[in-house]
Amino acid sequence: MASAAPRPTAPRQAPLKRLVPAPLLSFALLGLWLLLNRSLSAGHIVLGAVLGLAIPLLTAGLRPLPVRVRKPGAVLRLALTVVADTTRSNIAVARLLLAPGSRRHPPGFVHVPLDVRDPNALAVLAMIVCLTPGSAWAELSVDRSMLLVHLLELDDAAAVVADIKHRYERPLMEIFE
Repeated sequence: MASAAPRPTAPRQAPLKRLVPAPLLSFALLGLWLLLNRSLSAGHIVLGAVLGLAIPLLTAGLRPLPVRVRKPGAVLRLALTVVADTTRSNIAVARLLLAPGSRRHPPGFVHVPLDVRDPNALAVLAMIVCLTPGSAWAELSVDRSMLLVHLLELDDAAAVVADIKHRYERPLMEIFE
């Protein structure tokens, strides 16, 4: 009688990796919890740790791919760029709200051709565009090659495309691809 060949099994994850699938996310959630509550009390540390462990476990199926940061320095440069751009956009939007007659250009849509393909990079790009006042991610083409962005003031569409590609897409490609 021939014996059956052993079935291949999926590699087992280490117990710690199963408990903490995204350590950076868990740490960031704990830090954010403590910052939002402005407290380092034992209760807030425990509750923040529980949330930091539970949320990544509960949302593991929503993450498309494991995140592997290729160039940590590019993360810092991108973060500083986003902070500067968001600050500049906040001032521009405040100007429009406080002095509606000061509008220089009409609103409009811009099609941005995309080279980035990583789902995590696209998600970060969506957050950047939506967090920047005066702009909104409107649509992503089915093949993920074109992004439609709405702008509160649109002067030069080609300059906007060049800015998005240079300031956001290129660093995201360095980080994720």
